[in-house]
Amino acid sequence: MRFLLNLPPAISFLVVSAVTTAIALAGIRFVRKKYAAEVLKENHEVAAIIFNAFGLLYGVVVAFVVFVTWSGYDEATKSLQMEANEADDVFHITEAFPDPARKTIQQALMDYVVSVYNDELKRMSQGDISLHSNRAMAKLITDFYRMDEKSVPNRELYSESLRGINKLAEYRRLRIFVGNNTIPSVIWVVLLIGGLITVSYTYFLGVKNIRAQYLMTAALTVTVTLILVLIYILDHPFTGASSVSLKPLQEVIEIMQKHPGDTP
Repeated sequence: MRFLLNLPPAISFLVVSAVTTAIALAGIRFVRKKYAAEVLKENHEVAAIIFNAFGLLYGVVVAFVVFVTWSGYDEATKSLQMEANEADDVFHITEAFPDPARKTIQQALMDYVVSVYNDELKRMSQGDISLHSNRAMAKLITDFYRMDEKSVPNRELYSESLRGINKLAEYRRLRIFVGNNTIPSVIWVVLLIGGLITVSYTYFLGVKNIRAQYLMTAALTVTVTLILVLIYILDHPFTGASSVSLKPLQEVIEIMQKHPGDTP
């Protein structure tokens, strides 16, 4: 299913909806061959009550999952933005440091941001990431703590840069936690089975005009499918065409590279 994430969202929705709708309509055709519309109408009163109750319950569950996944996607976006912003802040704070500490820390910061942009986020999209997998972060922290703090004339700037390094590491951890915090399989089972039952329930409604029933079932199937695909996309914030924008990191890299005091 991961190939859907690499397609434009509209194409992903279209492909999945086409498949699920074709299956749903084939199910109606099969049931109608077994039972005539007059036979199905006999159970309309009871079926309508049960269908309404089940539809309401399933709708609440789906709405809750959409809210949770969207919140996670939004949190991933904010974590990446704050990480980029913190790297930029520390980079400019260290401009007040004396050489060679300034050049060492600024180069380590640039190496870290570049490694996140070019490598770490790609590995996150493949589910291959851990808290201790970024050597550039480890080197940045090591270089910073090896620096002689007494060589920095402004102690307040040194303290602020130290807080900035700690925040940078914290935002990275938050980004990784959000990226790894996917929907459990048991919830996907509930969503998929619930969607299947919801659509299948329409098979046993005895609509006299079979074309009208085809249209109603197709509309319901497409709606359920779109929501489930949306949940799947939001559940992978760093994967595919709809992933979190990397523009904040790109802008920070450009700022660092153009900075006159930057290390070549």
